[in-house]
Amino acid sequence: MDKAERIKRMKVPTIDPALALRLPPGQVLTERFPILHEGEVPVYDMAEWTLRVFGEVDREVTLTYEQFMDLPQTTVTCDIHCVTRWSRFDNAFTGVRFRDFMKAIGVTPQSSYVMLHGDQGYTTNLALSDLDRDDVILAHSIDGEPLTDKHGWPLRLVVPHLYFWKSVKWLRGFEFIDENKPGFWEQNGFHLNGDPFQEERFSGEALPIPEDEWEKKEFD
Repeated sequence: MDKAERIKRMKVPTIDPALALRLPPGQVLTERFPILHEGEVPVYDMAEWTLRVFGEVDREVTLTYEQFMDLPQTTVTCDIHCVTRWSRFDNAFTGVRFRDFMKAIGVTPQSSYVMLHGDQGYTTNLALSDLDRDDVILAHSIDGEPLTDKHGWPLRLVVPHLYFWKSVKWLRGFEFIDENKPGFWEQNGFHLNGDPFQEERFSGEALPIPEDEWEKKEFD
């Protein structure tokens, strides 16, 4: 049995029925914040940092970090769910809602799909409808404190209703594309959509991820 199949079949604790509407099937609730990512943690010269919106749009925009921080700020409290089977409730992320971001920069999409770009060459795909929600936020802080470098500072996307690999760390760009093309993990066995309540974890291909990986990682 390959590792992906073991993840699918691993036993998880029985949860309180009161949590059934919040905790997706196959998930384990934790108060810790596991650190999982590919590659090295970037080191930034913030004077050189930019965030781009490009591709199939009426005009392309590039923002500095100062310009981004001048946009309307808000705090969204949400649950997050990782494909490696941990969930964490009531995370208060502060930043700019995607809806407010697009309105503030005055960009009109010309397509229904987006490729998200993070540093270290990371990408993930999303439908525009998955971004255009009240709780989707470009976050720089959590629980009143700046995100740590390992959790995505200076900016990460948070898409609470999908598995957390869709919430790109070290976010650097929104590329609007004409079809729903797979990103990094989607090309390596993860589901194209990633709905945790539907357990859209895998595409069916084997994945080199042990079922207890998150328990062996660092935590904040």
